[in-house]
Amino acid sequence: MVKLYRDEDYWDAYLQRRKLLAVFFAVTAVMLAALIATIVFYVELPYKSGDRWWVTAIACVIPSLYVIFCFLFMGIKFKRSNCYCKMLKYISVGLKESAEMPFEEVDDWVTQDGVDVNVAVFFVSNIKRDDVLKRRIFVDGEKDFPPFEKGQWVRIISQGNLLIEYELLAD
Repeated sequence: MVKLYRDEDYWDAYLQRRKLLAVFFAVTAVMLAALIATIVFYVELPYKSGDRWWVTAIACVIPSLYVIFCFLFMGIKFKRSNCYCKMLKYISVGLKESAEMPFEEVDDWVTQDGVDVNVAVFFVSNIKRDDVLKRRIFVDGEKDFPPFEKGQWVRIISQGNLLIEYELLAD
């Protein structure tokens, strides 16, 4: 069986997530320090000073830039890292399923639970009727796609529909 994930994958993703949080908290601290310094400078200005308008503008611009940073950084970068950590955690604690199926085709990229994945389509026989169903197995976009060929039988171990291990079977 070829394993797609190592034991260190979760730890590496967790460390990356912690680094992103450290960057976010550092930027938050710098923003708060700049805002407090601006307010203290504003309070120390003499009454009816000509410099009040630009200090007020700076006090408005700093939080505005911070809100834009939060939406971009936390909404894109941190969210993707956090979803990847959740996926790896589910792999380690979730129920695994084993199946042997013939490979059919590679479908387009999809975002599943916040993680970019490739879609491998397999044929599965229907128990109640005499037709064939297609099962979509998700392969992590960070990993290389397995060397599946059309019609080749593959033994897979998956958690949910996410591929964890596979073995190419002889015809």
